[in-house]
Amino acid sequence: MKKKGSLLVILTLLTFLLSGCTSELLVLNPKGPAAALLSETIIFSVLMMAGVLVVVFTLFTIILVKYRASNSSPDYEPPHDEGSLKLEITWTLIPIIIVSILSVVTVKSTIAVEKPPAGYENQKPLIIYAASSNYKWHFSYPEQGIETVNYLNIPTGQNVEFRLYSYGPITSFWIPQLGGQKYAMSDMVTKLNLVADTPGSMMGKNSNFSGKGFAKMEFEVLAMTQGQFDEWVNDVKKTAPPLTEEKYDQLLTTEFVGRESFSNTHLEFRPAPEDHSSHFKKPGQKDEEQDSNHENHGEHGEQHKQESEVEDHSNH
Repeated sequence: MKKKGSLLVILTLLTFLLSGCTSELLVLNPKGPAAALLSETIIFSVLMMAGVLVVVFTLFTIILVKYRASNSSPDYEPPHDEGSLKLEITWTLIPIIIVSILSVVTVKSTIAVEKPPAGYENQKPLIIYAASSNYKWHFSYPEQGIETVNYLNIPTGQNVEFRLYSYGPITSFWIPQLGGQKYAMSDMVTKLNLVADTPGSMMGKNSNFSGKGFAKMEFEVLAMTQGQFDEWVNDVKKTAPPLTEEKYDQLLTTEFVGRESFSNTHLEFRPAPEDHSSHFKKPGQKDEEQDSNHENHGEHGEQHKQESEVEDHSNH
């Protein structure tokens, strides 16, 4: 008994001492509306479950004290009781109510963070392609015509639509202070909308184990004003080297690299999985013209097929 008591004291002390070694809980220090909503959901859930624990341990303590053996006479015999229907209904309904409340709150917040944050629904998003490969992240800015590796700059007060995919195993793109995580997979693109409220540096990471270099798949996210963002984009265009297909293939096969910047994107020669059709779209060509070309191509294909069938028939 003494050994168990000593062990409990040691474990309690270690818990308090080692808690100082952990860093700040980033999910509870939100820098964007999506992260703020998730933080509120987490805090609400924790408080509700803590309330349940308080009630349970309070009742447990009362029962132990009130109905302990030393508190009754030696000849006391408890009455025979078949049960209480009211009590059984009560302690069945209470967990159902608790789980229902938590479920409604969680589902509502989950649906909300899948869409652009409130107030940004009608704003044109800044599109950034985030691709993972061999323990690194590639960030392509197609509208700005630049690309970065292992670091990300975004403007504040701007809805950013991340389009995620992977060149290998499934990874998970996560910026804890801006929102929840979303998987990046090969052969498909997933989308995630995030907004940064205030300028500052944040940490992004891969939250899904994907191999030996998983722990090193972290990147800095720097939120800045729109003016600073535009200035940075112009600076990258002027000073960064172009990204060639050979260089990109080298990046894909290299496991660990530092920060890099390029004055164009790999999407020009290696489009994202959803953008294979862009090969058929010429520069300056409108979508209607592209659709018309696809229809004409289909008609030519059908005509060629019919001619081949006629030729085969004549051979017979």
